[in-house]
Amino acid sequence: MTLDVLYFAWLRERIGVPRENLETQAATTGDLVKELVAKGDGYAAAFSDLTSLRVAVDQELTDFDASLVGAREVAFFPPMTGG
Repeated sequence: MTLDVLYFAWLRERIGVPRENLETQAATTGDLVKELVAKGDGYAAAFSDLTSLRVAVDQELTDFDASLVGAREVAFFPPMTGG
């Protein structure tokens, strides 16, 4: 399947791009992270601590075990703070 993958804030800085269109065999968001980490050091640094990240599939906040069946977009970002 092909996914649009978006990176926000410091993830974008570590990876070096704001978005990618990727061909993936990942079944879950966690599987996608494993594929991304294998792409290189910037990805490994960005995904080194999943407790400091959030993930959304098709613009709905979810967990790192969420299914990617039928998904078109995955976004990774740090937790948001308000004020």
